[in-house]
Amino acid sequence: MDFFKKAKIRLERWLEHNDHHMEEYESFVRELEEAGKEQSAQYMREMMELVTKGNDCLRRALEVLEDA
Repeated sequence: MDFFKKAKIRLERWLEHNDHHMEEYESFVRELEEAGKEQSAQYMREMMELVTKGNDCLRRALEVLEDA
């Protein structure tokens, strides 16, 4: 398998992996909120925003890789 195919697979897997974690994070945030830990939940939401930005970068990397 050539480098570009491997790179595409890696990027796709990382995106899928991160998406799965985002689901877990959202569930955990709800648990924190229900437990009255609003500040912890807020920090988690901030972290989720950063992960979303990272995923956007991974998607763009995948798009330009596919254009090559």
